[in-house]
Amino acid sequence: MSTRRRGVAVTVVILAGLLAFPFVFRANWVVNIAVFTMMYAGLATAWNLLGGFAGYLSLGNAAFFGIGAYAIANRFPTSGGPPGYTPFVLLPLLGVGVAILSVPVGLIAFRTRRATFAIVTITLLFVAQTLAFVLHSLTNGSQGTGIGVPRFPVTTYERPFYLALLAIFVVALFLCWYVRRSKLGLMLVAIRDDEDRARGIGVHTEAAKLVAFAIGLGITAMIGGVWAYYMSYIYPQFAVDPLVTIGMVLMVYLGGRGTLWGPLLGALLLVPAQQLLAQNASTDRWYLILYSAVFLLVILLLPRGIIPSIRDLLQARFSSHGDAPSPPEASARPIGPRAAG
Repeated sequence: MSTRRRGVAVTVVILAGLLAFPFVFRANWVVNIAVFTMMYAGLATAWNLLGGFAGYLSLGNAAFFGIGAYAIANRFPTSGGPPGYTPFVLLPLLGVGVAILSVPVGLIAFRTRRATFAIVTITLLFVAQTLAFVLHSLTNGSQGTGIGVPRFPVTTYERPFYLALLAIFVVALFLCWYVRRSKLGLMLVAIRDDEDRARGIGVHTEAAKLVAFAIGLGITAMIGGVWAYYMSYIYPQFAVDPLVTIGMVLMVYLGGRGTLWGPLLGALLLVPAQQLLAQNASTDRWYLILYSAVFLLVILLLPRGIIPSIRDLLQARFSSHGDAPSPPEASARPIGPRAAG
């Protein structure tokens, strides 16, 4: 079987398994954990577009997660009655709107690089959180705001939210796959390797970063909208939470930056443990210790993440037996003047 067919087969199996999960494991608490797992898988995949491919450590994504959450909360208030499936239908419009909104933000943020860019984006996050507390007309401040609760069956209440998040994850996964195989992917990888050199050979670095930035934040806002609808009542400290950004970044680094399945793997390893700890009042904050331990583990033992480390191990093993190593991925190919034009 060729590498391409093997990849398609693995993708079909994984997505089929994710689709079948809430129909096979029907316990509400199990599907609840799956909802948050799929939420973070989508968030991490969206972050991977800029942070993984271009190497830009964006720490402000939770601000746009909150924008998506409050957009749904304001469009479907408690007084409006049960909104049913309508919020899910409006998610693409929300994503496009937030992607457009993010462009001027990106134009300012991308005037910086590396650590300064990370500082600028996390400052944006705290500004957004402060605004969520003080803009009472939009957020109701620290008292929180409610959303119309849908009349889904109690026994399968979590299933529509899981399927909506799965659909967003599939879209994000497809976009990552497409970007990695396109000229945009080559441009982003060139930026990650050496941005000055990439600009010198004709890569439109600003445009490439803005496109990845806008797509990722549009997806993030859509997921924030689903989260708000699922929670039915949201507060600023949770809708615009730095821990949401930390979670998505850590999952990408754990699974492997710039890989397709790394974000999903990171979410599958971290989110269920986080949710199980949160269910017990005596251990509800232990997941922060878990995050710290995993971060140290990744930095010390798996600096490239699980999937790249396993790939390197397999290639080394094949090489030791005299077999030719597998060809590099498209995202790792060097970019030259012809490819960048």
